[in-house]
Amino acid sequence: MIHFFSNYKIIFKLTNLILLIFYLYPGSLAGFFLYNDFTKQPQLTPDFFNISSNHFYVFIIISILGVLTYFRLKKLNYLFGFLIFYSIILEVLHVLIPNRAFQYEDLFGNLYGVLIVIIFWNIFKFYEKNK
Repeated sequence: MIHFFSNYKIIFKLTNLILLIFYLYPGSLAGFFLYNDFTKQPQLTPDFFNISSNHFYVFIIISILGVLTYFRLKKLNYLFGFLIFYSIILEVLHVLIPNRAFQYEDLFGNLYGVLIVIIFWNIFKFYEKNK
C-alpha cells in the first residue's frame, strides 16, 4: 500500500487541490454538502486545547498522504516546508475572502497537524536507524 501512493502522486496533488477549493470558497462547501447550508460548518469533534480539531485532522491526513507519497524520493524536508507554508498561507488568505475570517485556532490546528506528523516521522526514522 505504501508504494501505491509513491507511484500515484496525483492522489496527493488532487487532495491538495480539493483542500484549496474547500479552504478558499467563501462559505462552507462541507456544510452545503452535509446540511444544504453554506453558513453551517460541520464539526467532527469538539475543539481541544484552543485549536480547531477539524483543521488539525485535515492537516494530519494531508501530511500523512504527503509522507506516503514522497518518502522514497528523500524529499520530505521540502514536503514539510511546503506543508507548513501551505497551512499558514491558506489561513492568512481568509482575511481576503468574503464570509471567511482568519482565526488563530484554525492556524494552530493546521500547524499542529503538520507538526505531529513531522514528530512521528522523526521518531520512526530514529527507530529505524537504531535497529
